[in-house]
Amino acid sequence: MSEKTFPFLKFHRALPQTVPVAIRVLGNGEIHGGFVNGDASDQSARCIDCGNPYCSWGCPLANRIPQWLQLVRDGRIEDAASLMHETNPLPEICGRVCPQDRLCEGACTLEEGGFGAVTIGSVERWVTDEALRRGWRPSMHTQERTGQRVAIVGAGPAGLSAADRLIRAGIAVDVFDRYEEIGGLLTFGIPSFKLEKSVVRQRRQVLEEFGVQFRLGIEIGRDIAFSTLVQDYDAVFVATGAYTSVDAQLPGRELPGVHSALPFLVANTRRLLGSDVGEALPDLAGKRVVVLGGGDTAMDCVRSSIRLGAARVACVYRRDEGNMPGSRREVKYAREEGVEFVFQRQPLAIQGEGRVESVRLAQTELVADSSGRPASRNVAGSERDMPADIVIEAFGFLASPPDWCIAQGIATDRQGRILVGGPGRAAQQTSHAKVFAGGDTVRGADLVVRAVLDGREAARSILAQLQAVTAST
Repeated sequence: MSEKTFPFLKFHRALPQTVPVAIRVLGNGEIHGGFVNGDASDQSARCIDCGNPYCSWGCPLANRIPQWLQLVRDGRIEDAASLMHETNPLPEICGRVCPQDRLCEGACTLEEGGFGAVTIGSVERWVTDEALRRGWRPSMHTQERTGQRVAIVGAGPAGLSAADRLIRAGIAVDVFDRYEEIGGLLTFGIPSFKLEKSVVRQRRQVLEEFGVQFRLGIEIGRDIAFSTLVQDYDAVFVATGAYTSVDAQLPGRELPGVHSALPFLVANTRRLLGSDVGEALPDLAGKRVVVLGGGDTAMDCVRSSIRLGAARVACVYRRDEGNMPGSRREVKYAREEGVEFVFQRQPLAIQGEGRVESVRLAQTELVADSSGRPASRNVAGSERDMPADIVIEAFGFLASPPDWCIAQGIATDRQGRILVGGPGRAAQQTSHAKVFAGGDTVRGADLVVRAVLDGREAARSILAQLQAVTAST
């Protein structure tokens, strides 16, 4: 093998430069810069175009990754961005927040061969940023307006994805959201050091240039009846997310100093945005913070706590590191920033007189489970107390379908997730013929990229239904 024939031998896997730890923990900006001096082209050249694109199969959106890597290698940045948008309405966001190590990069042939995966996510992010900076915009294909209207409830990734596809097909789109900014958890749940809010605002600008109307600070069911949307619009897409925190029923959870992860993250984002809406952010300066949980939300909480001046931050998880559900990359960053990881510990109770003082933990052992993932079992007599001033519970989230779903006869399962598809229904169509749904409200708490997929597929189903109506009249 030669470097000329196989550039991956010449160019080793490399991410854009990372801001030094001592500097990045002092602020909330993204910790990665962009590619410079042809680095994106060099990294793209590492793709061997293996013939069976495992990277594309590993992507929920089936992005045409080898093809746009070739365009980047050839310096055709705007063309690469256009190709990205054919399958992904939000590439600059997915390039930042997707767990590529578990998806496209994890499936890369070079990763399997021990050479290190192509840095797909970083290239995706850089290409879209650079193309937008140059003034490029996704093509509207000069689509004429059909006169049809769709209401979208929820301006998170699923809602934005659907809005992109519908508006570009000539459908008028109104997006309703109770928050004061678009993005849902992209804005209020994911910290700025992973996704700067200017990126979401730029996507809003692009969508508004297309004609999408955002109606923010409006809560359906309070300010506008859902039945009004069903009556006034040709179709409705529901993407209200998963905001109900999993309650582990720990004794002492009512003590002052105990917080749920999502309200904590939302309050921190609102502080950075200069908003005085919502709950106050707890003062973490000089405090001992214990975060319970091992997913990406827990990583967001521990890394945010470091930036808020906590004296000590510990992450407690009941299994070992290899079985953590969170991104390995996020665990690495958290450890670099000073977070202490305490594995195989099960929280039993939160303790204190008048406010939090400690967390009671039991050591666990891992035992075989029928699911294929080891279960944790407490070791008798292993209970110990971990001092804490602040405890943040990050056990996950459940779908929380609004009451108006039930009132409109929209079926849900036992976990509160809206049911879609099935015999006689289109993809993402609910039990109500005019109503479609997607994202976490259908899946439960899941990846951003899968919410984007649901929005894209819901838009496809809505368009087919509206076209059928037009053809029959």
